[in-house]
Amino acid sequence: MCQHQPACPTAHSADREAARLVAHHPEQGWSLLCNGVLLFEDTGELLPDGQIIAPHRPLTAASVTTAA
Repeated sequence: MCQHQPACPTAHSADREAARLVAHHPEQGWSLLCNGVLLFEDTGELLPDGQIIAPHRPLTAASVTTAA
């Protein structure tokens, strides 16, 4: 799918999010990468074969609750 040189990472590579943007729609919360991955604003992903990658946004200090 990718025509870039050097080629972008494949959809099943660990670094798949490093592929170049083909379409970016921040108002809708998604981007399409040249390897066919749909990357969502919440960091979830949809791979070209239909596999779903759950959101993996790191926890921030504001969202971590500690017991008193």
